[in-house]
Amino acid sequence: MKQKLVVIGAGMASGRALEHLFEMAPGTFDVTLFGAEPRGNYNRIMLSPVLSGEKTYEEIVTHDADWYAGHGVHCRFGETVTRIDRKKKMVHTADGETPYDKLLVATGSAPFIIPIAGRDLPGVRAFRDLDDVNAMVDAAAKPAAQAVVIGGGLLGLEAAAGLQARGMNVTVLHLMDHLLERQLDPAAGHLLKKELEGRGMKVHCRAQTKAILGEDRVEAVLLEDGTVYPADMVIMAAGIRPETRIAVDAGLHVERGVVVDDAMQTSDPDILSIGECVEHNAVCYGLVAPLYDMAKVAANTLLGEEAAFKPVETSTKLKVTGVDVFSAGAFQGGDDSEDIVYRDAARGVYKRLVLKDDKVAGAVLYGDTADGAWYFQLLKDKEPVADIRDRMIFGQALLSADADPFSAVAGLPDTAEICGCNGVCKGTIVKAIGEHGLTDIDGVKKFTKASASCGSCSGLVEQVLALTLGDGYSGESQTKPMCGCTLHSHDDVRRLIMAKGLKSIPELMQALEWTTPDGCSSCRPALNYYLLCAWPGEYVDDSQSRFVNERHHANIQKDGTFSVVPRMWGGLTNPNELRAIADVADKYEIPTVKVTGGQRIDLLGAKKEDLPSIWSDLNEAGLVSGHAYGKALRTVKTCVGSEWCRFGTQDSTGMGVKLEQLTWGSWMPHKFKMAVSGCPRNCAESTIKDFGIIAVDSGWELHVGGNGGMKVRVTDFLCKVETEEEVIEHCFAFIQLYREEARYLERTAPWIERVGLDHVKEKILDDAENRKALAERFALSQKHAQDDPWATQSRDPELRRTYEPLREKVIA
Repeated sequence: MKQKLVVIGAGMASGRALEHLFEMAPGTFDVTLFGAEPRGNYNRIMLSPVLSGEKTYEEIVTHDADWYAGHGVHCRFGETVTRIDRKKKMVHTADGETPYDKLLVATGSAPFIIPIAGRDLPGVRAFRDLDDVNAMVDAAAKPAAQAVVIGGGLLGLEAAAGLQARGMNVTVLHLMDHLLERQLDPAAGHLLKKELEGRGMKVHCRAQTKAILGEDRVEAVLLEDGTVYPADMVIMAAGIRPETRIAVDAGLHVERGVVVDDAMQTSDPDILSIGECVEHNAVCYGLVAPLYDMAKVAANTLLGEEAAFKPVETSTKLKVTGVDVFSAGAFQGGDDSEDIVYRDAARGVYKRLVLKDDKVAGAVLYGDTADGAWYFQLLKDKEPVADIRDRMIFGQALLSADADPFSAVAGLPDTAEICGCNGVCKGTIVKAIGEHGLTDIDGVKKFTKASASCGSCSGLVEQVLALTLGDGYSGESQTKPMCGCTLHSHDDVRRLIMAKGLKSIPELMQALEWTTPDGCSSCRPALNYYLLCAWPGEYVDDSQSRFVNERHHANIQKDGTFSVVPRMWGGLTNPNELRAIADVADKYEIPTVKVTGGQRIDLLGAKKEDLPSIWSDLNEAGLVSGHAYGKALRTVKTCVGSEWCRFGTQDSTGMGVKLEQLTWGSWMPHKFKMAVSGCPRNCAESTIKDFGIIAVDSGWELHVGGNGGMKVRVTDFLCKVETEEEVIEHCFAFIQLYREEARYLERTAPWIERVGLDHVKEKILDDAENRKALAERFALSQKHAQDDPWATQSRDPELRRTYEPLREKVIA
């Protein structure tokens, strides 16, 4: 007969305990789970990304209804336990009583609300659960809304960053001399304050809050020194306290928290307790790693197995928008310790190691946290460091000349924590790889949850994969590092640009821990493109991060001369343009003039020093750049269509001209070609283009993902539409989806093969609202697309350039 296990609290600690129970002895317990919230377990560490808009609630759910149902858990969400009857072994709620054989108390913690006037006003919130987040999101929707966050600790800064990401003006009030005083020393705290203020956030340290002002709702915060900060919302993030009321009422031994022994048993042997509500050896814990250790011990105790909770050193890695901080151990030091300090003001890097008895006793890293795991392991292992003392501040990679980039992870023991959000160690990942035959990070996420939350450990997980699989690892997963300067993949970088609000290459390299100060020729062009795509109108194109052809707006040839290709809309030209091209060829002694396969004219053999003058002369004739050198729209090839051809069914030339005028000048992951054929005879070769259009009697067939290069790929049929307006909307949407999802230097053909045609159809065909949104984002990017790169300052300011009215067409 199954034992009755009642669990009070549906949080992360109890969720992990149930996972262990079901893995070790499925069917042993009949489990009833009570939760005060009207929902099951979710990752509370990830509430900050939900607040900032980086994630949705659904993405942070750790155990959904199917999981509970699959393990036979009786869920009583939204039902608060009011009393524990230890004598009768019953728990009471407003709906009645429930018997137990074993009881697990995991009530977590409650926010500390400062006992000041006005604390009960509407608009004053804590930051502990999803209801708090939803209230904060609603408040942020008000134009020019102002928020005051009381508390500059981990929780307060996460709340402040999330509210600022939602558009609120944020002020942080902190009682102590510097931010994160439990995690940072004064020097690093100062750097953090300076960084946050540089991002537009107000930070007031040594702030003693006197009262919250307002009548019907909060209006301002008053400090003891008389300073008043206006506020539409006040967030109390001044600390937490173990939630012990139910345990106190039950007569359990409670000090600051519910007192437990090494087996997680309370003063009642049939009642166990874990999580932030407990006290073990006079210590209460708030970080996830020890809570997960408690969960495993509790599961073993419930099953009659011997287990003991052994507290270990913990580290903290802060994830505030654009700021990376790491700390561990006794970083404040003392009279019997010594400090090793490294500062790099230009890069915003600060490192401090505290040594005691030739061992690492503490560490603080700001701006460059790549070696945090290594320092932390040295601290936990109490390993003597006298032999490496003079070099260790520079990181593990520089300890020896032949160190390889995987050495840091290779040297970590199986007990080393890789994923802090979910408490996953290296050994767990290695074991899962072997048992389940995992070959990529998606599999690791599925079976271990490593990298499934914030994603900051993706690079480490990738290295564990590579080390474990050896030659059997292809390295083609989505998290393959984009170059040797970083552990982040292209996909990681694109996601983090938006998630962290990164808007410049230096800021990105600082925030994402680039290992080389200025990047390399591989990553800088990619970063430049990703930032251009993410922030149209805000990010300024960095010409030094472009390939040589894009810097000179011409294709370099094998003899060092250049090729210049003017744009011809849809392959059309006129005598005036042809005369201008002929004049340029004569004037600058162009040795070769060739008609290209894209229905344009190529001027081959132009000297580098002549390029500015050639561009100016072509501009004067109304000719603009054909971008034959660019990761951009190259051409829109057309046939003559219904205007001249007896087989033509639609005006393919007119359609091609219109599409080219609307889409030129937008940077893309790779070159992009289009074609419009006037009938199914397909003279314009539409079925080997990135976006191909074929006219039929009843409208237009749209095709995608073709390639006529070394590896020919015929297009996939996307859909059929009736009107020109539909062609343009679908074209805009497809281009923008490609721009936002493809990796730099990935053509549409391999991109579609990677993500699948069904994915493209789902985003564009199945969801009309999403298609419209994609098209609108492309139109916005075109509004801010570059002007003609051939334009020069010496041209007549009264001369209207060809592209000016075309930009207006996009907006219309």
